[in-house]
Amino acid sequence: MSPKTVEFLYYLLWSADTVLRPGFRNLDSSFESWAYRNGLLMQLHRLERQKWIERKVTQSKNRLYRLTDEARLVALGGRDPEKQWARPWDGMWRMVLFDLPVEQNSQRERLRRYLRARHFGYLQKSVWITPDQLTDERQMLAGGEIDVESLILLETRPCTGESDMEIVGAGWDFERINRRYSSYLKHLEKRPTGSLRGTTDAKVFRRWAAKEREIWARAVEIDPLLPEELLPSGYFGQRAWQRRIEVLRVAGQQLRSFHSR
Repeated sequence: MSPKTVEFLYYLLWSADTVLRPGFRNLDSSFESWAYRNGLLMQLHRLERQKWIERKVTQSKNRLYRLTDEARLVALGGRDPEKQWARPWDGMWRMVLFDLPVEQNSQRERLRRYLRARHFGYLQKSVWITPDQLTDERQMLAGGEIDVESLILLETRPCTGESDMEIVGAGWDFERINRRYSSYLKHLEKRPTGSLRGTTDAKVFRRWAAKEREIWARAVEIDPLLPEELLPSGYFGQRAWQRRIEVLRVAGQQLRSFHSR
């Protein structure tokens, strides 16, 4: 998906009346129309064909657009924080242990990139951990020969007194995560206030919004969004998310009130 499409979905999400089931009326007279004046109608039709948005005509001049669930997830950056925090945990830790020889260094680096992208915790260079079931990983390895001396997947619980919070603290750098959320919270307070009275105001707002998306994405990309019972004391993620909803709800009102001159 192109960056322009992601940005468009982002504006649609936060200019909606609700984040849960985003809906929009009369896009052709709004901020989105100004931002995407060239080819807006074509863009909407393309998103509709790709099932990113749904359209309903309630009156001859009153169109209702909704983001699909998949598009909403894209606009949120690929993961829904609330759903992630609310997911159940069965008390089991899953571990990926590997010891690939030097001549397989490229495979080792690919595996590490994969685990990092899947937000596994990093206990050692060759020991990674997650509270989630290894469904995808099992499917990837299904049917192939596995050398247990090189790679093994385990389900386990600590047995010598280690607490789950100690495992969380060792596996993920929450000080770094909190620093990024702290930077994000500071940026939220820089939102341009007042009505968007013209293209100059709109351009300033777009620059702030683009930076907001960038800083949020940088924070979330390193956050495992662990089940709530595993979140460490002092974790900033939930506070940042709630503040994001509050600020972007107000920002959405600004977007809906915009009319270019």
